[in-house]
Amino acid sequence: MPPPQANSQRKALVLFSGGQDSTACLAWALDRFAQVETLGFDYGQRHRVELDCRQVVRRELMAQFPQWAAKLGEDHLLDLSLLGQISDTALTESRAIEMQANGLPNTFVPGRNLLFLSFAATLAYRRGASVLVGGMCETDYSGYPDCRDNTLKSLQVALSLGLDTPMTIETPLMFLTKAQTWALSEQLGGAALNELIVDHTHTCYLGERTQRHAWGYGCGSCPACELRARGHAEFISSGSAGA
Repeated sequence: MPPPQANSQRKALVLFSGGQDSTACLAWALDRFAQVETLGFDYGQRHRVELDCRQVVRRELMAQFPQWAAKLGEDHLLDLSLLGQISDTALTESRAIEMQANGLPNTFVPGRNLLFLSFAATLAYRRGASVLVGGMCETDYSGYPDCRDNTLKSLQVALSLGLDTPMTIETPLMFLTKAQTWALSEQLGGAALNELIVDHTHTCYLGERTQRHAWGYGCGSCPACELRARGHAEFISSGSAGA
């Protein structure tokens, strides 16, 4: 990927859910681009408490990191409730989380990232942004096919052709483990950024925010919580924290 100085005049739009990964990506983008805006989606997710966390995280980032505050522009929230209406998944309905016959967890929302990035590209075109930043990852993840690098490279080509303008999709977490994601956010914003992530971001699929763990709030047992907890434990045990 280009060095930070090569992006000094570019504007980025970050797909920002209010979770750990998208917050790390937001910090990454703020560290590199001249202007950064954020985009969230309300698609009927059962953990829609993340939508409330988004504004808290943005506010805390601006308060704690003045070097980024001037770069952080408008926030956008799109209503994609239709996606929830046509999705029969544990992420949009109150049902047990389990594996399906096709090898994917029933939290997989078919087409979600494809739609998110298509709408993001449309908004970016109107806002004068040429970079889309997403927290997709195919290392420590739930097996979603629309998180894979090949999927997103193909989509980048399709969006650029369809809009008749170069549109870059950046996925800084694509080949990182969750432990490495914790290390990246510490590298970008020190222990303060990781504390912000623990206290204010949301990852739990069930929307649980009454139980606080060392890694943050969540039920502790859903796939999202397990990935986040395991990554945090590996990050701490590696000795990276505070190094």
